[in-house]
Amino acid sequence: MASNYTEASIKTLSPLEHIRLRPGMYIGRLGNGVHPEDGIYVLLKETIDNCIDEYTMGFGKKVEIELIERTLRVRDYGRGIPLGKLVECVSIINTGAKYDSETFKKAIGLNGVGQKAVNALALEYRAQAYREGQTRSVEFYQGKLKKDGKVVAAKDEKNGTLIEFTPDEALFGKDFKFRPEFIEEMLWNYAYLNRGLTLVFNGKSYRSENGLKDLLTKKLTGEPLYPLIHIEADDIEVAMTHGGHYGEEYWSFVNGQHTTMGGTHLGAFREALVATIRNFYKKDYDAADIRQSIVAAVSVRVMEPVFESQTKTKLGSNDIGPGGPSIRQFVTNFMQAQLDNWLHRNPGAAEALKRKIEDSERERKELSGIRNLARERAKKASLHNRKLRDCRVHLDSKDKRAEDSTLFIVEGDSASGSLTACRDVQTQAVFALKGKPLNTYGLTKKVIYENEEFHLLQSALNIEEGLDGLRYNRVIIATDADVDGMHIRLLLLSFFLQFFPELITNNHLFILETPLFRVRNKKQTIYCYSEQERNAAMAKLGVNPEITRFKGLGEVSANEFKDFIGENIRLEPVSLAHLGNSDQLLSFYMGKNTPDRQEFIIANLRVEKDLVEV
Repeated sequence: MASNYTEASIKTLSPLEHIRLRPGMYIGRLGNGVHPEDGIYVLLKETIDNCIDEYTMGFGKKVEIELIERTLRVRDYGRGIPLGKLVECVSIINTGAKYDSETFKKAIGLNGVGQKAVNALALEYRAQAYREGQTRSVEFYQGKLKKDGKVVAAKDEKNGTLIEFTPDEALFGKDFKFRPEFIEEMLWNYAYLNRGLTLVFNGKSYRSENGLKDLLTKKLTGEPLYPLIHIEADDIEVAMTHGGHYGEEYWSFVNGQHTTMGGTHLGAFREALVATIRNFYKKDYDAADIRQSIVAAVSVRVMEPVFESQTKTKLGSNDIGPGGPSIRQFVTNFMQAQLDNWLHRNPGAAEALKRKIEDSERERKELSGIRNLARERAKKASLHNRKLRDCRVHLDSKDKRAEDSTLFIVEGDSASGSLTACRDVQTQAVFALKGKPLNTYGLTKKVIYENEEFHLLQSALNIEEGLDGLRYNRVIIATDADVDGMHIRLLLLSFFLQFFPELITNNHLFILETPLFRVRNKKQTIYCYSEQERNAAMAKLGVNPEITRFKGLGEVSANEFKDFIGENIRLEPVSLAHLGNSDQLLSFYMGKNTPDRQEFIIANLRVEKDLVEV
């Protein structure tokens, strides 16, 4: 029987209640810190954004960030929040100075929401402002004012603001944690986009003198085909080159905000690049051939930017500012002038770029025949293909759970069966491998169409033409924790790194962590992911607990597997952040240098005592 819908059904929430009840509207996903776009990093970003806006306006050249376990402290040296409005600025929604475009002309956040969301979603939150030798601090608990300090003297303190907060585990989960490497990546991006600014994280400084050129130099995992192009003008900066990999890699920014989902500015850049190259070489090259293997970073500054969500990961603005040109025209004019000039001044690089485009064109034409055959084969195979157990909600859908869409890549039918039986059919798909896939190192993209398994995997992901059509937000390699499983994992990582590196650079690829041990007695069962956890579980459960060592995913029952792929899922993100040269890495570990690898293994071999289960 349907419940009654009456006046009593209508409820009005306070802003604080609404933020805590619907945090996704303010910070996107919640998450536990395993993904760089999880909410705990958005809280930090919202805090640093205010510091950056101060720096952009000419106040404060240093930002200090300190992480102590789960608590973050951020101190800037800008003007400091006005002392009399400190409570309002950090707790009353739609309160701030950024509605006045003369004060913050090209700020990151304009809605007066960000810091209030940080406060509301923190267990404990403290704000302290320093202005002209005076200071005031306020403290909150779960967004509610706990201590309202008075204005006191602070003669030795420079102007600025200190924010300290601890995310609320009631919202982010008991096991949430900050990953320093994600914070470091965030700080490097701030440094690249704000030359001259020094950010200090737990004592380590982050600073850039060459902007996006430094970013691209750090991001390149192989040798560029020609020297980095670095061009800039008022409100726009571009760095780009081409590499030897497949796909397209972009880093895009608006007013210093990393727009991981791109937007109108990135679309304008991709179009303007094609138009400029065609005009320079006086040839109607295919757009895909021009952009194949590109690595580029694009930054623009616009007045009153409109983002598609509060998390600001995708720009929706069509204009540079009120009364200004469209973003498309602005970027096109810049590229046609600056890139064209650069190519004329660097004929050697222009010739290298031309060769790259024509090589891509030649390979694309060579692939066209085999691609059509592979599609026909896949079309027939799909009628009987049992490799993919698809889900109903995909990343490219408008469903509110689109970001939860996941594809598990598993080895064999046994693991596939357990996972398929307990998965969430709405958002979790399973792709089963026959066994060990082919080693693709040194092969061309032709192998994807010749190898049925790789072609079906590419088709399942829908990434043949790039990531625009990607069907799953998370692609998870789920292999056994044994030698064979590790080998399969390496083969898959090599495949993605060689042909679809943007899947990794855009944070879509993960490794599933599964328990190695089950420790239980009649009252309690504990799953352990390491020997240390196993020993702790044994101590907790007391005398003679039952201990099971899982040798493969196929040994885990469906009922048990449900725990490992649900709310308690443990994922290790695959990142290129600390990778110097992927070409050298693949060559050493996946190439035909067996003697070198053998010597390396012998030199680094560790023999440990056999585990004795008590």
